[in-house]
Amino acid sequence: MNRKFEKMLVEQCAPTLAGIKPANLFRFSGGGKEIRREVLYWDRELNRHGISVEIIKECPGTDSILVYVYRKEWVEEILSGSEVRDFLEQKGYAGSDNCGRFLEQLSERLCLEEEFPHEVGIFLGYPLEDVIGFIENRGQNYTSCGFWKTYGDPCEARSRFDGYRACINMFMKMFENGIPVIQLLRAV
Repeated sequence: MNRKFEKMLVEQCAPTLAGIKPANLFRFSGGGKEIRREVLYWDRELNRHGISVEIIKECPGTDSILVYVYRKEWVEEILSGSEVRDFLEQKGYAGSDNCGRFLEQLSERLCLEEEFPHEVGIFLGYPLEDVIGFIENRGQNYTSCGFWKTYGDPCEARSRFDGYRACINMFMKMFENGIPVIQLLRAV
């Protein structure tokens, strides 16, 4: 196992691993073909716990990948909401009852567009009002800033972000003390 990859998985995805956030995304550099095997390994291991791991974008020039870690049922629930579907259709996504098809379209956008598609926030579990607020305000006029810029209740956002930080700190401390990733899932 690639200890560097495991550390990134825990550090960047603890809230998803703990079940308090539907998804996380992180960039991992290096590892070449071995990293694909690593992602497949973690997808198999974490699938038993309702978590999927997949490469959503590859950058051969920089030998880096974007890894999407998500709770499929939760993301499917988000994507099935009528307001979210309408928003994604306005952004050019073809309607689908399949989470995988939406992810394929997101992956295509990540690979083809110059700018990072802001609707990625939907796939990470950001509230729709925050995604729309960010787009409409071009990243300005936010009410709170933490893991993302929020455009709703700042107290609610700070509370959510505090929970994410506490989770990350707890998971990282346990991981650095030698607790394997799978056992971290049981610690929650």
